[in-house]
Amino acid sequence: MLDSLLGGGPDRGTSTLLLGPAGSGKSTIAVQYAVAASQRGDHAVIFAFDESAATLEARTESLGIPLAQGRKAGQVRVQQVDPAELSPGEFAFLVRQAVEKDHARVIVIDTLNGYMHAMPQEHFLTAQLHELLTYLGRQGVTTFIVVAQHGLIGSSMQSPIDTSYLADCVVLLRFFEYEGRVKKAISVVKKRSGPHEESIRALWFDSKGIHLSEPLTQFRGIITGVPVKLDGGSGAPERKKKINRKASRKVR
Repeated sequence: MLDSLLGGGPDRGTSTLLLGPAGSGKSTIAVQYAVAASQRGDHAVIFAFDESAATLEARTESLGIPLAQGRKAGQVRVQQVDPAELSPGEFAFLVRQAVEKDHARVIVIDTLNGYMHAMPQEHFLTAQLHELLTYLGRQGVTTFIVVAQHGLIGSSMQSPIDTSYLADCVVLLRFFEYEGRVKKAISVVKKRSGPHEESIRALWFDSKGIHLSEPLTQFRGIITGVPVKLDGGSGAPERKKKINRKASRKVR
C-alpha cells in the first residue's frame, strides 16, 4: 500500500522528503525502506542525528521491522552523527564514503533538523544539500530525508527550512482528530519521476508493522487536523489494510 501511494515506490537515484510533526512516523517509514533494501541485497546507511542506534533499533524492532537483523548481516549501517562535532563538509564526505567505499544504494538522513545545527545559515545549507542530492542521484542512490516540522496539529505547521523543491518526492504526514482520538494521516504531494496516488490515508503502527487505511474519501479537512465527515460517508480512519512489507521492498 505504501508503494501504491508512491506510484510504485521510490525510483533509483531519487530523493524522498518525509515531512511532518514529531512522532508522526517519518523515521519509521525511512528505516522500513532501508531494511527492505537490505533484504534485497542492497547496502543501506542511516545517518542518525537525533536518535541513538540502540534506541532506533529497539523502537523499530518493536514495530516488526528487522533492523537488528540487517545490522548483524552488515547490510544496514546506523551511524550516529553529532552535529556539534561534525561540519557539513565532513558529513558530505561521510556520505560519499558510504557510497563509494561501502557501495550504499540507500541513504537515510534522519533528521535534516539535526544537520541544520551544523550549518545554521539557511542559504549555505540549501546549497550543500542540493549538491549532495545531485551527487547521490548521479550515483543511482535512493535517498530519504526526514524533516520534523514545528507544531503538532493544524495549519500552523512550519518547517525549519523549505527543502521541498529540492526533493524528487514529498511525503506529508499529519495528525488529525477523529472521535476524540488523535490519528495519523499520510499523503504524497509531489513526485517528479512519475504519477502518484492523490488520496489521503490513515496511518498507524503496531507490532506487526506499518498499516494504511483505504483512502479517506468520507472526510474533508484532514490536513487541517480537524476533519469534517461528509454526508453519506462511511467507514472509519482505522479501517485496517496492512502494508505488506514486501511491497515496500521495491525501490526501482
